[in-house]
Amino acid sequence: MSGLSAHKTMELEVENFGPIVEGKVALRPLTVFMGPSNTGKSYLAILIYALHRYFGNDIESSRRRYPRMYRSFRIDRKGVSEEAGDALKELASGVMSAKAEDAVETVFPLSNTILDVLRSGFEAQSTSLSNEICRCFGIPDAKDLVRKWSRSSAFIGLSRKSSEDDDFFTHALHLGRSKSTFKTTFPNDFSLRIDNSNEYELERWRRIGEEFYFADDTDDEEWGFSASRILNNLAGIVLSRAFGPLDSPAYYLPADRTGVMHAHNVVVSALIERAAMAGLRPAANTPMLSGVLADFLEQLIELERLPRRRHRSLSYLATQLEQAILGGAIRVEKSEGTGYPRFTYKPERWKASLPLTNASSMVSELAPVILYLRYIVRSEDVVIVEEPESHLHPAMQVEFTRWLAALVRSGIRVLVTTHSEWVVEELSNVVRRSALPKVQREKVNGSDFYLDVNQVGAWLFEPSSRAKGSTVKEIRLDEGGLFASGFDRVAMALHNNWADIQGKIGAGK
Repeated sequence: MSGLSAHKTMELEVENFGPIVEGKVALRPLTVFMGPSNTGKSYLAILIYALHRYFGNDIESSRRRYPRMYRSFRIDRKGVSEEAGDALKELASGVMSAKAEDAVETVFPLSNTILDVLRSGFEAQSTSLSNEICRCFGIPDAKDLVRKWSRSSAFIGLSRKSSEDDDFFTHALHLGRSKSTFKTTFPNDFSLRIDNSNEYELERWRRIGEEFYFADDTDDEEWGFSASRILNNLAGIVLSRAFGPLDSPAYYLPADRTGVMHAHNVVVSALIERAAMAGLRPAANTPMLSGVLADFLEQLIELERLPRRRHRSLSYLATQLEQAILGGAIRVEKSEGTGYPRFTYKPERWKASLPLTNASSMVSELAPVILYLRYIVRSEDVVIVEEPESHLHPAMQVEFTRWLAALVRSGIRVLVTTHSEWVVEELSNVVRRSALPKVQREKVNGSDFYLDVNQVGAWLFEPSSRAKGSTVKEIRLDEGGLFASGFDRVAMALHNNWADIQGKIGAGK
């Protein structure tokens, strides 16, 4: 149940971003974006993914191409004033003297001079942060993310109240047509807290403190290395408290997963062909993919090559999903000679497997969910699913929505974009079910299909012709226990149209 608490909430605010005029979203354990097409649901989902990629832990890739923010957080001696150096030395002295028997934890307030150095390091990230956002969108320049009709820059605001002493952090990124800027604020009374019961952490900080305290301050290179080391470790702590839950790894499952899964075979074939023809012909100029699609394909291709996860407890969810919806199992087989994965589907009671390209579109659509749960995702990670209803019969849309709730209950944080009335209505049931006595709640294979109202957040993206863009607003359960998505207006219009046709047919008889 580690991922269920609502205290790890980050509030995201955007203005003039893509098609969105303005909107504010609080990221919950289950976050739902709904509304008409072309209103910015995917825009905001991709932005959230990019922020996780930048502020979060490394994706466990064999090449580790996308480092955490603080891995590029480097401060040389010129960035540390003499006053800040003295403050760091005082901190190092205190850390060296910390003892496990002193208290449950030892608190070291950070001086304003140290905080200023850390703040300047964060604010120097504006270019690399905007570059990562552009990579995820597959665009060359941040100016392309500014709303077409806007004369000002695109604004991305983040705010978070930490569970530790109610620290409040705010961050502001402006994506301009000429340059980008990033500003961050955190409390002036921010402190380093060391858990004295954790022998490893205590000893690690002692070594870091000793390394800096005894560094030769006449040797710029040695002193600068030690200062950078202690500051980088402080930056990692600030990162977790200031940007959580964005510090978790995120995985993006794009729309049209069926097409991407089928294209996977083409990509693997191209890799094999190019490897065989290496040196015989020049490399082709291939069109650039968006970062979310490139990451998705790369993770599929390197599925069996990824480092083994420490916690594999979520694989049971993959098996239960297969049994509940697919009626068969998704398998991964290695291609002979290359080791690249080949995906197949084995229906229940069949002896042989089918290539995924010969299975139904429902199977291909859900196969990535199964694979990510079995091989990649673990508790506290974030999974973003575009249009979970794609290629699913309404009954299966309802079933899959229930299992999304089960994923959240297992500790995974989930974000979905949807156009489906069935998905939204079942989400209403998922929340309402929490009000039932425990003995009356549905449970299948040990999985619960209910969530507390504070664990689910739903946001409606509405077009505005006057503002020449869309606005985003939160919608809550109404008196009838439903999310007011607006889908009922479509159903009512269809019924009225049917009644009008019937009336005209009757009048003509």
